[in-house]
Amino acid sequence: MSKPHEIFNYTETSDACIKCGKCIPVCTIHNVNADEVTSPRGFIDLLGAYERGYLELDKNAKDIFESCFLCTNCVDVCPKALPTDMIIEQVRADLAEKFGIAWFKKAFFFLLRHRTTMDILFKLGYVFQTCGFKIKAQTQSMEPRFSLPIIKKDRLLPSLGKTSFLNSYPENIPNGGKRRVAIFIGCLANYNYTEIGKGLLEILEALQIDAFIPKKQLCCGAPAYFTGDFATVDHNAKKNIVYFESFMDEVEAILIPEATCSAMIKVDYEHFFHDQPEWLERAKKLKSKIFMATEWLEQKSELKTLLASKGRSDLVVTYHDPCHARKMQGIYQEPRRLVSQNYTIKEMSDPNACCGFGGVTMQTEKFHFAQAAGKPKAAMIRNSGAQIVTAECSACRMQINNSMHEAEVDVVFKNPIELIAEALKQ
Repeated sequence: MSKPHEIFNYTETSDACIKCGKCIPVCTIHNVNADEVTSPRGFIDLLGAYERGYLELDKNAKDIFESCFLCTNCVDVCPKALPTDMIIEQVRADLAEKFGIAWFKKAFFFLLRHRTTMDILFKLGYVFQTCGFKIKAQTQSMEPRFSLPIIKKDRLLPSLGKTSFLNSYPENIPNGGKRRVAIFIGCLANYNYTEIGKGLLEILEALQIDAFIPKKQLCCGAPAYFTGDFATVDHNAKKNIVYFESFMDEVEAILIPEATCSAMIKVDYEHFFHDQPEWLERAKKLKSKIFMATEWLEQKSELKTLLASKGRSDLVVTYHDPCHARKMQGIYQEPRRLVSQNYTIKEMSDPNACCGFGGVTMQTEKFHFAQAAGKPKAAMIRNSGAQIVTAECSACRMQINNSMHEAEVDVVFKNPIELIAEALKQ
């Protein structure tokens, strides 16, 4: 794909900002880097200055615009609903076109385009892992001569399952034949947190709903989208849309137990294809079939009634609202309604606060920002007194697990789907 086409006029967005400052207290990056430059109105003002010819998009600007977590807190509170997150995604694409993308990100995005290659490397990774190779187990006496920016001493990273979710089950799983849904699993749940997919299949079996696992699904494209690699987004989004169209009329819904993947396909595909009319219409048609898993299960199935017939657990659960669930899709009540049938939910002080994951760049070159943003979330979880923290997002899971690891918070993270599947066994 060539140079990305603009969806927003930077000057118009900048001129529309009234500088009220409501975005400042909720801004994730400003809370850990209190500089007006790295604030929503700062980002907007810089882009206005760039479009008016007063600012060059140089490497310093690249560093600034890569500091945003894209948590959308600012959009949520802005009295004019200015699309700060989307103009930053747009300028990142411009900067990627100008300066290129780091080699390790290119390699990662290449894998996201090619499932077969990813599967092979996944198997090799599992072999290395089981032979004692642990990324977080670096020692001072054995510092590597070469390492990726993502490798940090003592950092807790998710382990790999023996077999990916997509390669663990047949494509069609009959559970009664009266209803049928498809599953889009997401990359982290496919390779790392495989209990999520297993739990979803167990729930569908209990509800006697047939499961279809489309094996040719690709990464939704979110990691590339937030980094500015629009070529990868274009490739994966079109492949997925064409593939989904081949079976979407044969299923009631496509369930996604991942907030980021669901938001990408249901919301961001439309933004991305704004200047490609044919694909825009196809993306719009597809969105009616896309649901976060707990959203569909709570609204469209008898799961809540089934759970009510089961016993209650003594475990106390606290819920974290993923940015891409509550703020982008309005999904926050549904998972709570389901989990509360069998568990006691004790809310943390600010469940809507961003966990600090922030995307590929934030997890690599700017990981110190992610660490800083994760500390208050870990403290909230500890102070809640819960034994389990839950969220329907594996990116949040990865970030929160490391934040709790660094803060020595002894709380277990589980996806709501896992908790629900466990409750059904009682």
